[in-house]
Amino acid sequence: MQTTKTNYTALMTLATVFFFWGFVAASNDILIPVFKKQLHLSQGKVQLISFAFYIAYTVGSLIYFGVSMIRKKDILASLGYKNGIALGLVISAIGTLLFIPAANTQSFELMISGLFIVGLGFSLQQTAANPLTINIGDPSTGSQRLSLTGGINNIGTTIGPVLVSLAIFGDVSGDSSTIQIENIKVPYLILGAAFILVAVLLKFSSIPNHLPTVESETTSVKKSAIRFPQLWLGMIAIFVYVGVEVSTAGNLSEYLKQTMGLKENQVAPYVSLFWASLMIGRWTSAASVFTKKSLNKRILGVILPYAAFGVFILVNLWVKNDIRPFKFYGFVIAIMIVLEFLSKGNPSRQLLIFSLAGIVSLLIGMFGSGMTSVYAFIAVGLFCSTLWPCIFTLAINKLGASTTQGSGLLIMMIMGGGIVSIIQGGLAENPAIGIQMSYVVGIVCFAYLAFYAYIAPRITK
Repeated sequence: MQTTKTNYTALMTLATVFFFWGFVAASNDILIPVFKKQLHLSQGKVQLISFAFYIAYTVGSLIYFGVSMIRKKDILASLGYKNGIALGLVISAIGTLLFIPAANTQSFELMISGLFIVGLGFSLQQTAANPLTINIGDPSTGSQRLSLTGGINNIGTTIGPVLVSLAIFGDVSGDSSTIQIENIKVPYLILGAAFILVAVLLKFSSIPNHLPTVESETTSVKKSAIRFPQLWLGMIAIFVYVGVEVSTAGNLSEYLKQTMGLKENQVAPYVSLFWASLMIGRWTSAASVFTKKSLNKRILGVILPYAAFGVFILVNLWVKNDIRPFKFYGFVIAIMIVLEFLSKGNPSRQLLIFSLAGIVSLLIGMFGSGMTSVYAFIAVGLFCSTLWPCIFTLAINKLGASTTQGSGLLIMMIMGGGIVSIIQGGLAENPAIGIQMSYVVGIVCFAYLAFYAYIAPRITK
């Protein structure tokens, strides 16, 4: 369905599933310190929360890839994109049911099993939703649409930590010694019901079930998409990108506790701002979706990020969190806006600039102190914000008949979020390294992303 006009009704309906992915992913960062304290887990072991959730993407993608190869026919070509997303939502809803026995018995194993099943459903949803978003309008602006839906995703990541923290502690200003793990089942059961509701709404929405421009090419699967170098190098890029994003957030709570003396019930606004930073960056990049005029793009490029920051402020004021520590964060956002303008909307240029900025930010965090260091680690969210659509666009460029299969392989590499988190958690436990220096893992990740930004466009030429 190659068209120069974006179907905004379908796009906004599709964006609801992006919201769910963000809500659950960010809420995991609140579960980590809670289960660590209540179940006396190590920093390395508690990262299994992230590992179980993100490895599910790999398992789901391998199932999708394997069945398609055995049948010699792409699953989504038969099932349909819209139907695939709806089925994925039902699978995720089943996973939320495990939070009932997990909460009642305080079982770490049951809880991560539930997250694993939720992740399996998300895997199928993402395999269908990402290429659908790119092709629901002019493919040349596909990365901007992914940034827009990514911004909706990060409304979920901003709200998720706050609401889950409120559900667990009962009162965000309460004493962290009164943790009630049993309370986690309430928001997740509500989330499960929402999954089912949206699955039904999707069935009757205007979202296309098939994409002729991709569908006609991907019905028959004869060769593996892995033969394209831009794809397999992009798979590594997705692995390290999700890795640095998730590990930075997943270890942020422990860093705040060790260096700033915060308690479990005080870290939510900081975690929320990290994920809100992704929303801020993605809303900035999404300005091109709404207008073609250069001046209007620049105006929206300044207004939208601060509007997104306003969402973070309003959510945290609503639950009476102290937002005074973040009064200077607007200056950090200004730096990101300048870098966004320098990228000129070019995926490879933006990936390079933001990856280098991520390295600088992590170095400041590792060797700085106080709120300067905290700001620097949180700002990694700003510089991760638009990397997913940049990598995804570069990786599936010119795949032709292998586009959908390539999308599935890219989704498989989301497992980097779990694996890199465990690596950093293990380093953080080493007395010779510690939690602050463990962020060197993120520098390695950003270095590879800068390399991919340089090599990918040269490959596709």
